[in-house]
Amino acid sequence: MWMQITAIDMNKDTYEMGLPVIKKAGVEHKINFIQSQALSALDELLKDDATRGSFDFAFVDADKVNYQKYHERLLQLVKVGGIIVYDNTLWFGTVAMPEEFVKEELKPTRFYSIEFNKFLANDDRVQISQVPLGDGITICWRL
Repeated sequence: MWMQITAIDMNKDTYEMGLPVIKKAGVEHKINFIQSQALSALDELLKDDATRGSFDFAFVDADKVNYQKYHERLLQLVKVGGIIVYDNTLWFGTVAMPEEFVKEELKPTRFYSIEFNKFLANDDRVQISQVPLGDGITICWRL
């Protein structure tokens, strides 16, 4: 069984930081690193019919403003039964706090996190589990 990881990041230094470990593990040939903004890279992947519905798993730790846009694209790339995981969906616990207790610098992302969590809760294309691990992750099972 052939497996490949597609990693998308604007900063190649992030990938290169882990490259010694990747090389030591002998898996460098299995990683397709794309230096790009995520939305445009996902759009490029969607142009190829062979990639649609071919991903088993996706992990998103990116700008929270675009989480819903990532979700729409990933639903086309991840196969039914696959998993999509979103990081930081509890946003330092602020999604459950009264707004007056939230630090000003956390409020904009808190708003997007709350809206995205509501969106996922009502999305009948996925079944979700919110995990209060670290800063919160949401696991979506693609239906």
